[in-house]
Amino acid sequence: MPPTPVPADVDEFLSRPNPAVVATLRPDGSPHSAATWYDWEDGRLLLNMDESRLRLRHLRRDPRVSLTVIDDGNWYRQVTLLARVVEIAADPDLIDIDRLARRYTRNNYRDRGRTSVSAWLQPERWYGWISGGFWES
Repeated sequence: MPPTPVPADVDEFLSRPNPAVVATLRPDGSPHSAATWYDWEDGRLLLNMDESRLRLRHLRRDPRVSLTVIDDGNWYRQVTLLARVVEIAADPDLIDIDRLARRYTRNNYRDRGRTSVSAWLQPERWYGWISGGFWES
């Protein structure tokens, strides 16, 4: 698995609003995964979730995370980032969730009563897959 930073073509891929799945660790060590929106900025990942989400409890307890990003037009092209949470912060003005919603839907997030929390992740390693072979930049 190559270390970060990711090469330019992977950076470009992650900059697009592709579907993603985040995996966190339950207290017993088993995985918990959920589809998610993300953003990619300066080699870091932004996630945002309602404060009631189970994955937020997992992130607060254990900062290890895996995020798999799937090419929206080609499910056989994907990148997985192994990362650590470096910051968790309240998003009281919904700035980060609006940022993600606009990235994916071009509109602000519709639930204005949400208690929103942001997590910034720092990738440490990555690997990718393209049509039956490893992604090699």
